[in-house]
Amino acid sequence: MAKIYYDDDADLSFIKNKTVGVIGYGIQGRGQALNLRDSGVKVVVSQRSGGPNYEIAKKDGFSPVSAAEAAGQSDIIIILAQDPLQAEIYRASVAPHLTKGKALAFSHGFNIHFKQIVPPKFVDVFMVAPKGPGSLVRRLYEEGKGVPCLVAIFQDATKNCKKTALAYAKGLGGTRAGVIETTFKEETETDLFGEQTVLCGGVSALIKAGFETLVKAGYQPEIAYFECLHELKLITDMIYSSGIQGMRKRVSDTAEYGDVTRGPRVVNQRTRQEMKKILGEIQKGKFAKEFLADYKNGKKNFEKWRRADDTHPIEQVGAKLRGMMKWL
Repeated sequence: MAKIYYDDDADLSFIKNKTVGVIGYGIQGRGQALNLRDSGVKVVVSQRSGGPNYEIAKKDGFSPVSAAEAAGQSDIIIILAQDPLQAEIYRASVAPHLTKGKALAFSHGFNIHFKQIVPPKFVDVFMVAPKGPGSLVRRLYEEGKGVPCLVAIFQDATKNCKKTALAYAKGLGGTRAGVIETTFKEETETDLFGEQTVLCGGVSALIKAGFETLVKAGYQPEIAYFECLHELKLITDMIYSSGIQGMRKRVSDTAEYGDVTRGPRVVNQRTRQEMKKILGEIQKGKFAKEFLADYKNGKKNFEKWRRADDTHPIEQVGAKLRGMMKWL
């Protein structure tokens, strides 16, 4: 069973007298920076000028600086930029400012696990990964609640790394909900697998396949959209709050019977075999290598696939129908 930490297991004083440098003021960076500041921690924000995030940081009361300045001023440096950008930011702006006793932190293990970033032995390296977007991290904190987090220690140079990491998680509000202990390897590989086979890749492919099947059979695209995409939120909300069986108790007997008898025909042994193959590609670093190579090549394949899906009929129908629903 996983080890789970709560408020009484974490001591905020371990970071109260330290400066945290948040590199990247996107959705996650904003949520973490604001929560830490409200928890009494000194926060320095790094965000490039000229963009909306820079202006948001200023409106939030921060004075954004360069990544190098933030790294130089901070005892704990958390890199929250996009995965493909982190290694270059680290090499150019963070590594030169790492000294004994500092800590390098992440909210996703990608760059450490796949050795895109190889930190020196004299610094602590930890991960605190909220299991929700930064906007939710912020909103629940303000409500006196918290988003569950994962915590992992990669390198414990000071022998206090876990205490620092748990204090950081407490500053985010994570220990209010529970902080689950893991490793960089486990977090990275399971996160990528979940995104690719279920949460993003699996769900979006399933939605489009259902939509295309109905339209090809002669049903109206608008009806297909509602049945295969729009109503998905109703189901996932029930699963989120009550689990799969809780959802089944809340739908009709017709829907539940169709679920248990037809679902395994869609997600079958062949699907599981492909999932296992995808997991193997993640574990061996094949996905990371492919993704980073395409990114460095100007995202040519990535953008081609994006453009193709932008023109998919489900997007055109969806845009029209969502335009009718002003409350969205």
